[in-house]
Order: sequence, then C-alpha cells, then structure tokens
Amino acid sequence: MNQIAAVNDFVIKFANVNGSGSASANELFAKAILRMGVPVSPRNIFPSNIQGLPTWYEVRVSAKGYLGRRGGIDMMVAMNPQTWAADVEEIEPGGYLLYDSTRVRPREELRDDIGVIGIPLTEICNAVYSDPRQRQLFKNIMALGALSMLLDIDAAVIEQLLGEQFKGKDKLVAANVQALNLGRDFTRENLAHPLPIRVERSHRVGQRIFIDGNTAAGLGAVYGGATVCAWYPITPSTSVAEAFMSYCAKFRVDDEGRHKYAIVQAEDELASIGMVVGAGWNGARAFTATSGPGISLMTEFIGLAYFAEIPVTLINVQRGGPSTGMPTRTQQADLLACAYASHGDTKHVLLFPEDPRECFELTATALDLADRLQTPVFVMTDLDIGMNQRLCEPLAWDDARQFDRGKVMTAEDLETHDFGRYKDVDGDGIPWRTLPGTHPTRGSFFTRGTTRDPYARYSERGPDYVYNVERLLKKFATAATLVPPPQPRPAAKRTRLGVIFFGSTSPAMHEALDELGSQGIHLNALRLRAFPFSPSVREFIDAHETVFVVEQNRDAQLRSMLINELEIPPAKLQRVLHFDGTPITARFITQYITDHVHEAVVAPQEIKS
Repeated sequence: MNQIAAVNDFVIKFANVNGSGSASANELFAKAILRMGVPVSPRNIFPSNIQGLPTWYEVRVSAKGYLGRRGGIDMMVAMNPQTWAADVEEIEPGGYLLYDSTRVRPREELRDDIGVIGIPLTEICNAVYSDPRQRQLFKNIMALGALSMLLDIDAAVIEQLLGEQFKGKDKLVAANVQALNLGRDFTRENLAHPLPIRVERSHRVGQRIFIDGNTAAGLGAVYGGATVCAWYPITPSTSVAEAFMSYCAKFRVDDEGRHKYAIVQAEDELASIGMVVGAGWNGARAFTATSGPGISLMTEFIGLAYFAEIPVTLINVQRGGPSTGMPTRTQQADLLACAYASHGDTKHVLLFPEDPRECFELTATALDLADRLQTPVFVMTDLDIGMNQRLCEPLAWDDARQFDRGKVMTAEDLETHDFGRYKDVDGDGIPWRTLPGTHPTRGSFFTRGTTRDPYARYSERGPDYVYNVERLLKKFATAATLVPPPQPRPAAKRTRLGVIFFGSTSPAMHEALDELGSQGIHLNALRLRAFPFSPSVREFIDAHETVFVVEQNRDAQLRSMLINELEIPPAKLQRVLHFDGTPITARFITQYITDHVHEAVVAPQEIKS
C-alpha cells in the first residue's frame, strides 16, 4: 500500500457527535498548527439540533496557503459509530484512519488501502477518570495528544493554547494537560510516529489574523457608524448581532456610562426590519442581520424602504433553502430573492464579500451606500464565511475616513433652496432628503410609501408614477458607479475562456485556476463584488467566447441576473453549480471545467480584443 506522504499539505476530518464536547479540542488542533506558522482552513459541518446528531470538523492544512476546501480526506478521526461506514469510505486511498479501538472493529468494516490506527481512548479514560462527563471531554483531548505525536505537532503550543483558554483556572489547565499527555504517552509507547503526513514549522501565516465573517461584520457595523441594530435570532446570522453588541459595549459607551447605541431583539423578522426602517428614516445608521427565511418575511418593509427611499442595511448570511431548508449548511441561493425583493418593480444593491476582511469592509461600505443612495443595501455573506474562522489580512480602517451621509439638507439649505423630497435635481436619480426636526416650518420630512409627485404630494397620475420608478432606475445606474468594482485575475496566457465567480467560492476558485493552468487550461477570471454590475462586467463577457459562471445554488441565479441585466446570450455563459450544502471545492471546479473545455489554448490571432 502506498501511503500518502506530505509535509504541511493534507486534509484531516473529525467525525463526532454534536454535544460531545469535541468542538473545543478540534479548534485547539487547528490553532496549534496555525501557531506553528502553517496556514489552516477549518470548517464546521454541524446539524441543526442541540445534541445527538453527527457533526464533522474538517481542517485543511496547506503549505501554499490555499484556504478553500480541496476535496478528499487524507486522515479521518472517526469518533462516531453512527457514521462509521460513510466516514471510512471518504478517506483517500493511502490515507489514514484513527479510531477508538476500545471496541475492536471487524476486518470487513475497514479498508485494505488505508492505514488503520487504533487507540483505546475509552478504556484509558475509564481507568483514569470516574466522572462520566470528564471521561467524554478528556477523551477528545487525549485524541488530540495522540495526533500531536502522529503528526509531529509541538505539544508546547497546545499547552500554551490551553493556558490561554482556561486563563486563571490552573486546575482545569492541569487536568487538560494530563489528558493531552495520556494520548501522547500511549502513542509514543505503542505506535509508529510521526506518520508520513506531518506538520513542520513554517512562516507562511505571516501577519494574517484568524477570524470568522460574522464577527468581522459586527465590527464593521461599529466602524461604519451603525448605532441601531434590530434582529431576530436565526442560524447562521445570530452571531453578527451578538458581535455588534459585544463591540458596542466596548466602543459605544461614553465616560459617564451612557450607551450610544440601541440593540433590540425583536419578536420576529417583520418587527426587526420595521424598526430598522424607522431608525433609518430618523437619520440613524441602522441594520439587521438575518438569513433567507428572514428576508422572505421582510420583503414588504424592504419594498417600502426602496420606494420611500430610506437607508437600510441588511446582512444576509445565506444558508440552504427553500423554506427552513438546511439551517446549518451553506449556499449562495438568495441572490434573486434579495436583488428583486418585494412586489412590483424593485432592484436592490448587493455586496459580495469573499472573506472576513471583506465582511468588515463591505458592511461599513453598505452603511455608506445606503445613506448615499437612500435605499436598502444587502451584504450577501453565507454560512461558510460567516461561521468559520478564516485566515485573512488584518482588518484596516482609515481614521480620516468620513461617513458618507449623502444628500441631506440642513436648515440653512432649506431657507435658500427649493425642496422636493422625490425630485431629481442633478441627473443621478438621487433626491435630497431632510431629517426629522431639521427646520421648524420648512422641508417636511413626511415620507410616502404610496405613489406621489416629486414634492411628496399624493398622486395617482400615471406620469408621476412613471417619473418616480424611472428615476429609481436612474439611481440604480448611479449605484453601478459607486459599488465596489469587480476584481480581475488575468490568465498567464491569452485565452478565449473566462470565468466569473463571487463570494465564498473565491478561495476554491483561485486554487482551481492554479491547477487548471498547470494542466494547460487558461482562463481569465473576474470576481464580482457587487450588483448592479459595472460596465466592466459586460466588457469582460464580450471579450471571451465562453464564460463559466461558478456559484453555489441549483438555479444558476447569478447567471440569470447576468443574462437579464446585461442581455447576454445564454449559450455564452456556462453553469458551474454546486449546491449540496457543503462549501465548493477546488477539485469540483477543476473537474467540471476540464470536462467542458475542448480547446483550452488558442493562437493569439484568434483572440477577440
């Protein structure tokens, strides 16, 4: 049997039971490798119940710094009898299986093409610990100790992490170190170590930070000037509001202890968006965090904010749907629901962050755009980015940056200028507004969700309605010049092939592009960062004969938007769709494109300029 051999380049997966206390040990494993200077990318795959169902934790270790899912498992730590058969089957040929051999598995439940490593974890724990809960918790730490020997992970790093985790609780630290050493001692005395796959100290991590997207978005809302958050708990977005609450308590309390913010857990999503619309109308920077089912309930208020032209920011951490769907699985399947949310003719601004750093940046940007455009703006993250810790560049903020409040008339302006709340005065489709209490007699802040004329006077005249909705389209065209532009990645060689991608597909896509290039298949790539699409998106598509559109949903929603908004011939855009609830892998993208490319490289004279 040819065993997999690699240094700082493998995928390990932990198969556990939800509620067994494995999460802490699994995270210690990932962070220990990170502390050794080796890039890691962990992902939780967990059920939507409290305890008892299967849960997995997958860790990608990549010397090259790839952070997307690769596909395939090199080592499985199988701690859940319920999923044993599927977990063993998932291991790559030549890979490794680590399991609790207290109960010996019959030969037919194993594989001849993998290395099998048995450690009697339960037996050792039962001999050392009498408390049932300690036996369960410390079994996970013991397995971590065994892995540290098998993979050559520095135990001192793990001990340091335990000291940080249980700071000030010396007895807990000592108990965990004891369990760690039980696993290390057994492995040292009974098993060959290290394995052909192992960890070696490196310096590839550099100055990057380890943070999840929801935490970064919550901090971005603080830096972006949000003072109001109204929300209703829903997986996987709840921790956005919790992070905002935590950071507000640190940064938004004055010297006298007064809170300079308002956070309301509403009775439902409908109430939460209503509060955010009301706060935005009053001049506060306000946002809500939700997921697809919440967006469905909010659509009427979203339509009101669009037509009445009230700034609103919505952070949508997407999950599998429809209905309640897969609450703890990831997708990019709310694009159409958000882009055209509400009844009637509506179009909304969407921002597509690729990692936690962009969750921070684009949340702050969304608050600016909502004020500038006087409209709802969506930050379209998802569970993969939102709830998984990811290596990214440090979050950065320019202290000289000023909030963009857009066209807001002061009392002095109202004394000298004509004010029409819904009047386009300079051709960009964006009217001037006032805030409540600006002037005692001028500049009414009355807002209409019904049809009206440019001065907010009720009107059912056809020309007045047409003026309003066409002006809103003009505003949307202005938005295309203000949203973050797409980011190109040119191929190493000239090619007639292109690929468009966005959001959480980014890390897997970049790895796939490298792999395809090594096979002689070259594609120019364009990462979209926002809707409406900038003119450069149409130019990119026109410059290529075939463009692959990579997205994580069943119905090719981004492709549909490109076809409808830019009037692209459908045959030109090839679907690359992944929608089983797990994050897309580089292998999936590479295989699909390889199967659908006939001539990857063409002569320069055949290239369209």
